[in-house]
Amino acid sequence: MIIIGEKINTSIKNIQSAVAAQDAEIIKDIALKQAEAGADYIDVNCGTFVDKEPELLQWITETVQSVTDKPMCFDSPNPEALKRALEVNKNGKPLINSITAEKGRFNAILPLILEHGTSVVALCMDDNGMPETADERLKIAERLADDLMREGVKLEDIYFDPMIRPIGTGSHYGVVALETIKGINKEFPEAHTICGLSNISFGLPVRKLINQTFLVLAIGAGLSSAILDPLDNRLMSFVYTAELLMDKDPYCLNYIAAFRQGRLDA
Repeated sequence: MIIIGEKINTSIKNIQSAVAAQDAEIIKDIALKQAEAGADYIDVNCGTFVDKEPELLQWITETVQSVTDKPMCFDSPNPEALKRALEVNKNGKPLINSITAEKGRFNAILPLILEHGTSVVALCMDDNGMPETADERLKIAERLADDLMREGVKLEDIYFDPMIRPIGTGSHYGVVALETIKGINKEFPEAHTICGLSNISFGLPVRKLINQTFLVLAIGAGLSSAILDPLDNRLMSFVYTAELLMDKDPYCLNYIAAFRQGRLDA
């Protein structure tokens, strides 16, 4: 599974304070810890600073890159902020989070994907909003795949997001997400699937328990990447174990390596 470290996000109180003060040491520390914990990408998001997002996303990008060579996931709907971050990117192929089938957003983000040769998170939503059913989401995924590939984006560079809605707002939303993941994997086996894991538990108590359980179910459905907290050893233990049981860890090598490194938390 591709792990995208979620911790550099200004919706988190201490990260917001650090970015506001441009305290580079705090950002460097959390970036390095996530990389050492097994993150494949470092997600960066400063969307709470609406007016200063372009300059701050560039600053965060440069700060993170000073301590790790992990590729970046640029989490913003703001084309100017993405442009500023991409211009200073030096850590290989980045991931833009995200594009949708909404006409305005698609047309604004596509040129950046093509110019910088990035991968992209494709959200299964369009100008009508977020669909209720898996079938509706799959139709949007098909449209996004057609439109992106027509422009030269390869399927292996597309990370389809089935749109995880909080289970507390509709008891069916977990099943809808899982069905969407299965459908995307069947239709586009060369592409990736991704989700922001913690969305599933928003508003409910003991959120970690919900996140852990849903992650196992999602991996079973074919989820190939997730935006999550790689510093949560127990959560990461579920990743290693679920992949082991789903025949995604040849010869159990990742599981054994995690055990030897003291990363498994039973």
